[in-house]
Amino acid sequence: MADLPVYPPMLATSGSLPPAAEDDRWAYETKLDGQRCLGYLPGDGTVLLRARSGADITGAYPELRALRTALGTRSAVLDGEVVALDERGHSDFERLQSRMGLADHPADAARMRDRVPARLLLFDVLLLSGRPLIDRPYTERRRVLEGLELNGPHWSTPAALVGHGETALTATRAEGLEGLVCKRLDSVYTPGERSRHWVKIRHVHTLDVIVGGWVPGRGRLTGLPGALLVGVREGGVLRYVGAVGTGFGDRDRAVLGELLRVSAIDACPFTPQPEVVGARWVLPRLIGEVRYATLTRAGLLRHPSWHRLRPDLAED
Repeated sequence: MADLPVYPPMLATSGSLPPAAEDDRWAYETKLDGQRCLGYLPGDGTVLLRARSGADITGAYPELRALRTALGTRSAVLDGEVVALDERGHSDFERLQSRMGLADHPADAARMRDRVPARLLLFDVLLLSGRPLIDRPYTERRRVLEGLELNGPHWSTPAALVGHGETALTATRAEGLEGLVCKRLDSVYTPGERSRHWVKIRHVHTLDVIVGGWVPGRGRLTGLPGALLVGVREGGVLRYVGAVGTGFGDRDRAVLGELLRVSAIDACPFTPQPEVVGARWVLPRLIGEVRYATLTRAGLLRHPSWHRLRPDLAED
């Protein structure tokens, strides 16, 4: 892999549909709910899959190793999302969670391969046959990607729609999909940048939050987190945005309980300290995604619900 440049993925900015007058200058792709993945194919019969964090996740998805021969001896760097599909064919992050974190556990990864198959959905190509493409417009990169005909047993290239953004947004909402990603046709690929030339629209409000504490549960939840105390980084401090006590499965609580126990600290990491009875504080390194109805005037989450842990975004 030494001959291939390593790219941090380009990221989208949250927003809304482009103005109607500019609709034909944008492409629209379904927003996927999985694990971002860059695939490195040096053309020597090997493949390396890297997560958004840069971590090697190849071992977690043994079925994707066959991608190594999909382009023969041509080298390539591909951008996409690893997903686990539900019975409707929609990406389902909760299903994928059982596959994540198994990169160093080949036996477990092999066993889960049949129970929860993974699929790599490709949407960009950053390099092909030794030639970088990141400075080329989206339309050219997309044309090159589709020309590769990467539609195999465990990977595919979903369609992108040029124009008709309102139709695409309505259709993804009606189908119960995560949302829409809007990409300017003339946009170059800017590694590691959260660009306004890529706009993501979610059909529910979500927020990446940092876990700074928890409140123990009661009854059958004794010893497990009853609620997580979460915040966001603002002005160099961790600002408290609320307590999240719903949306957890039994496995979620068990995993989080162990992570919280090994992260215990005495001092509150929030500024200012929230007045929460029975709060226990933790080192603010765990990041999760929550869904919520709206924000209060005080900046607190209204009706928050836990969605998922984001190990790919863990704090340093």
